[in-house]
Amino acid sequence: MHPLVQVDVPCGSERLFFRADHPERYVDSRFGEVLLCALHGSPDVDRPVFPAGREIEGAFREKPLTEEVYPVIFKSSLSAGGSFLALSILLSASADAALVAGWTIPTAFPTGAGNVPTGVMYSVGAANQGDQTAGSELKSVHALAAATYTSPAGNGSQRAFSSNNWSIGDYYEARLSTLGYESISVSWDQARSSTGPATFELLVSTNGVNFTVVDVAGSATYAVLQSGGGGAPGTWSSTTYNPLYTFNEAVALADNQTEVTFRFRSLVSGAATGSNRIDNVFISGNVIPAPGALALAGLAGLIGRRRR
Repeated sequence: MHPLVQVDVPCGSERLFFRADHPERYVDSRFGEVLLCALHGSPDVDRPVFPAGREIEGAFREKPLTEEVYPVIFKSSLSAGGSFLALSILLSASADAALVAGWTIPTAFPTGAGNVPTGVMYSVGAANQGDQTAGSELKSVHALAAATYTSPAGNGSQRAFSSNNWSIGDYYEARLSTLGYESISVSWDQARSSTGPATFELLVSTNGVNFTVVDVAGSATYAVLQSGGGGAPGTWSSTTYNPLYTFNEAVALADNQTEVTFRFRSLVSGAATGSNRIDNVFISGNVIPAPGALALAGLAGLIGRRRR
């Protein structure tokens, strides 16, 4: 009989949320699905497998204990002791993971004749999620004053940040502080119309002046897929999330910085009416332990070894 181990996982944890209808998958902080085995660098297998071939499953109970904690039941093929050990490894890997700042575009942009925002820049303001929202900003910058800004359906969310009249060098920009956080990663959803710009690059800066290119999926540039219309792999919807439009990259240069700026910059122009939109921009990281906490952790490990 497989042992059952219950662990209460905080919602802020990076990668330990499970869906009841797909227990072999987990939902990460971007609300997207990937196989649990991706935690161990093996995303191409059909079932979640630990490095030694040990299987583990998870499922939601009917309701969360609170708005902040979801109880997760794990079933492992290991002995009770081994099962606890495996869970300890998973939890320790993400115990300090946190959403530093995130934008889900909760507020609709002005609409109607004479009200739609236009110009060379439009900002949605500070992040609406995360621990470091103060002083943060998400904006779009264009060379052409004819650019217009709208908030159509997002990728599984109510709204996205969209703009048209794209020129080479135009960009979306997310700015925030990562002070006190390490292992920083940035994830975002991005799509375009059939005539919108398709080739972008991700840049990062710690002073707002000098920028460094960040490889996306091993390349200095990345392709933005079309949403809707002939040849598109999908259509963005406020009710359905499509992982094909999601990007996620670790950015070591952004660790523990007073100010970090991410730019999603177009390398091509688009038609005047060609649009590009971005959504679910999340910057995540691990809280840097205080020196005292590190000392206590070391002492606990030493005591544990002596007891054995």
